[in-house]
This record gives sequence, C-alpha cells and structure tokens, in this order.
Amino acid sequence: MTTAVNTTPGLASRLVNVVLGIAPLANLAKHQARKMMINRAEKIGVPWRKEVETLRALEWESSLKSVENPQLIYPNYYCCSFHAYDRGNLSWEAAFEVEVAARAVHANIWTGAGAKGDDKLRQSYHDVLTSQISLAPQNILDLGCSVGMSTFALQATYPQAQITGLDLSPYFLAVAQYRSQQQGLSIDWVHAAGEDTRLLDRSFDLVSLCLVCHELPQSATEQIFREARRLLRPGGHLAIMDMNPRSEVFAKMPPYILTLLKSTEPYLDEYFSLDVDRALTETGFASPSITPNSPRHRTIIAQAI
Repeated sequence: MTTAVNTTPGLASRLVNVVLGIAPLANLAKHQARKMMINRAEKIGVPWRKEVETLRALEWESSLKSVENPQLIYPNYYCCSFHAYDRGNLSWEAAFEVEVAARAVHANIWTGAGAKGDDKLRQSYHDVLTSQISLAPQNILDLGCSVGMSTFALQATYPQAQITGLDLSPYFLAVAQYRSQQQGLSIDWVHAAGEDTRLLDRSFDLVSLCLVCHELPQSATEQIFREARRLLRPGGHLAIMDMNPRSEVFAKMPPYILTLLKSTEPYLDEYFSLDVDRALTETGFASPSITPNSPRHRTIIAQAI
C-alpha cells in the first residue's frame, strides 16, 4: 500500500521555478551545474576532459549512420535543453560526457564510494531485481539505454539473456555500439521512441527503465508504461530504478542545490508528483513493489497481469 502523493511542489521548489523562468539566471544555473560536475569528477579521479577528448578524436559519422533511424520523429518534450546542453541529448557533446557525468553525479550517494558510486548504484538495482524476480529473464529490453551503461550492467547480471538497448538519441546509441564492440558483446541497438518502439508484442520478459523517468513529462511516462505492457509476455516484469521522491536527501536539499538540479532537469516536478502505483495499475500491471536501493533512489517492480 502506498500513501497519497502530494502533487504540489513545495515553496522552495516554486521559488526555484520562478528563478529558472528568468533566462539569464537559468543559463547561469546551468553553467554552474556543469562546472560543479566537471570539478567533482576531476576531484575524485575521473579524468573528465581526457576521456571526452579520447572519444571526440574517433570517427563517428559511420557509426551514427549505422544506428540512426532517419524517419524517426522526435517528441516535442525531447527537443529541449537537458543536462546543461542546449540541444539536450541530440548532440555529440552530451553523448561523450554521459559516462564521466554518471560517475561524478553518483560519487556522493554513499560515503567514500567516490568514482565507484555509479557501479554500486547499478549493482544495488540488480540486487533488487534478482531477489524479487525468481525466473531469470531470457529477453530484456533496456528502454532509454543512453550510451549502454545500464545495458552492459544488465548483461553482466543476466549473461544468458538476449538484450536490446533502445534510445531516442542516435548519438548515445553510436557510443553504446562502440562500447559493445570494444567488449565483444552482441546487443541489439534500436533508435526509437519508448512510447512507440515498433517492436513485437509480447517479445520480452523484462523491460528495464534505469534513470529514465525523471527526464520525462508524466504523459510520456504513462505512454511508456502502456508500451512496456504491450511488449511484455504474460507474467513479465517492468523494472524502474530512479530517484526516490520520498528520500530525505531531496526533502532536505538546500535551495541553491535544488536550483542547480532543476536547471538541468526540466521535468523534475512532474516526476516527483507522479503517482506511479496508480499509473502502473491502470496500465495493466499488478500493484508494484517499491524498494529503496540507495539513500536517494528506489527500485519499482511491477508484473504484467
């Protein structure tokens, strides 16, 4: 059973929204947020600039063409600034910086974890999956796979499974394909929208959404839930790992940190106010289990009925 969800942003959040509605202040906040991430990465031993330059020096156009669906129409919500990038996820800069940014952002989840915090976060997610899903999935869809960090972690957890990684950014998918070739992994990469994947009905045992939903408006999240239900075989599972809106970390977050966070996450208010239990059960899932897997993240698992 879950308690009622408060869908009204708090006073601090509303004040932040006012600040971010002023373009020069919003741009300053994005600049500061980006600077803070880069400095954090370098401080904990993640060579942000060096790793990005290594990727930038490679030839990418042929990789992009091999994964891109030129007929794809991007949803409006996706064509905006994300994570301090003016073109959001539709850029090489964003694609080259995903991995180092993840290690920087997740460094402080656990005291002393540092650059290993991201690995620990993903492992905590998979620990919940393997403890609550008794039958190992044979076909897995990593929906919103980004550059493949979540996909590779799923492959390591379920080595026998055939895994598909799907994302809206062809730039992310080009990097994901490059990384999978480096590791000798056979993964299918699909350039499509999560709301309309064009994949076959009932073709997966597990659909995973790892750190995706906080980047979506509620309408898109609900459409993706419906699409996941269509894709799952009877008894299959939808698994979601993301920020925990009820975490004390977010409740006690200083306003200036909240400002920096929201400057790079345009749909955070919608995510925090989503009644995920209702959205899932109305879509054809059993009432989900909700398990905290870090001081500020939760894992949600819902079975298709």
